[in-house]
Amino acid sequence: MPTQHIVNAYDAELKFLANRIASMGGHAERMVDQAVQALVNYDTDLARRVIADDLVLDESQREIDDKAVIIIARRQPMADDLREIIGAIRISSDLERVGDLGKNIAKRVISITDHPQPIQLFRGLEALAQLALTQLKEVLDAFATRSVARISFVRDRDDDIDAMYTSLFRELLTYMMEDPRNIAACTHLLFCAKNIERIGDHATNIAETVYHIVTGEQMAAERPKEDKSHKVVLAAK
Repeated sequence: MPTQHIVNAYDAELKFLANRIASMGGHAERMVDQAVQALVNYDTDLARRVIADDLVLDESQREIDDKAVIIIARRQPMADDLREIIGAIRISSDLERVGDLGKNIAKRVISITDHPQPIQLFRGLEALAQLALTQLKEVLDAFATRSVARISFVRDRDDDIDAMYTSLFRELLTYMMEDPRNIAACTHLLFCAKNIERIGDHATNIAETVYHIVTGEQMAAERPKEDKSHKVVLAAK
């Protein structure tokens, strides 16, 4: 009976970590989606709520870190369980960063409300965000189901996010060159686009962590890791 009690308590502790990761994931997705909507609609009230919501993710990460340390010290886990616990620490760190990136987007909303920009620029940001959030949702689903069937596809699709970001980068530069009055607002939008692109990178990190948790192996090293914005050159008019 005592042994069974210990096993049940241990399982409950591991389940606690998984549940907290799921909660963090949903919160991070919502923050990013709301931050982009605040940007598109010039909604400063929503932007302030997103900024305030970041504290929830910060606290959740601390809670997961503390719980993981206690579990390791108390249970001395091996193999699968140790990967699960270390993986939870790594994923919570990536999700906390996703929340920070959402907060950073929200902070830009207040700076551009007095300088409306063409709607197509915001449509590009929305499309980029949708791609990054789809990536994030799929890797969180993979973590919840412990399925790696689509992990390689999800990771490789990060290249699509980089390509879309590079295209948006070029478009924003064009608007800045056409009218210097656009420079301030477009610079803020460039930062927003980069933040969204980084969300895709964190989703890719999570995909690699999930793969390691489930299989005990590292994914192959070949991975698209950068956008091509540093290669964008616009001809002077």
